[in-house]
Amino acid sequence: MKEEKKKMPVWLIVIIIIVVIGIIGSFASTSSNEEKSNNTNESETSEQITDEQTNEITKNDSIPTEYKNALTKAEDYSELMHMSKQAIYDQLTSEYGEQFSEDAAQYAIDNMEADWKANALEKAKDYQENMNMSKNAIYDQLTSEYGEKFTAEEAQYAIDNLE
Repeated sequence: MKEEKKKMPVWLIVIIIIVVIGIIGSFASTSSNEEKSNNTNESETSEQITDEQTNEITKNDSIPTEYKNALTKAEDYSELMHMSKQAIYDQLTSEYGEQFSEDAAQYAIDNMEADWKANALEKAKDYQENMNMSKNAIYDQLTSEYGEKFTAEEAQYAIDNLE
């Protein structure tokens, strides 16, 4: 009996394409740093701490430039696109993405500050508002190996905190 390979649904491919376009567009924008400095909400304080920590790490001359760059990219993916830890790692190491070494990507993941549950919640809100998805479908998308790759705990937190 032949084992059939699962095909990715068309809607999932469309979402992936939209995410990739969003990534490209977000890095093309030069005003994102200015916008961050103009924000005065509570999350800015935690971002400033993260930025300060990142700056401290990136100034350390004993750390290879590739590792510093991977950390900066990882922070951008978390802050701008609310990606999961696994999705960021995969994007950093992908031959179609950033093409960092596995060691550089792991360094970035180990040294970044991120609230993965908050990222999952932001993604869930996007799916609910923009894609009109049910909570069950959102959960599946958040935890899918072809989707957002959040942990079950992170996805459940997001579902529990949707309006």
